Amino acid sequence: MNEQKKYEFTGETKVVFGINFKQIRAIINFGCVVAGEIGGWIECEENLSQSGNAWVSGDARVSGNARVSGDARVSGNAWVSGDAWVSGNAEVKKDDDYMVIGGAGRYNRFTTFFKCRDKTIKVVCGCFFGTIIEFRAKVKETHNGNKHEKVYLAMADMVELQLNDDDK
Repeated sequence: MNEQKKYEFTGETKVVFGINFKQIRAIINFGCVVAGEIGGWIECEENLSQSGNAWVSGDARVSGNARVSGDARVSGNAWVSGDAWVSGNAEVKKDDDYMVIGGAGRYNRFTTFFKCRDKTIKVVCGCFFGTIIEFRAKVKETHNGNKHEKVYLAMADMVELQLNDDDK
């Protein structure tokens, strides 16, 4: 059974740094989005889930293997790319609302950290999805005392410094 599509391409395109982006338009009401609403820009349909309330709006762009799903929102001038996964109740309004670190940890995979509407930081790393606090606990449990524990915890420290709203 095919799920009902929630958006389509408008036919408007733009090329940024050699990437061909297509503008989207809602075709049904969902979440806070109204049918007919013009959205942001995605490289391909795989960048934005057709299910849930996820949405890309404004001049925001999503490209590469990046995925936006769940109730996540990408807006403003944010550009989500690479292997980033923005999901749950994430709200990325600008480029400093998320951070992707690649080539680190046990499997040299990409780990995505992002701010949520409630100001918590969530983490997607392999099959792990949870808060940064839960991430730290899982890392300590899984990699107790080894090099990977130190790398993952250093990543979490760096992300908290970068994503923290304080400029102190």
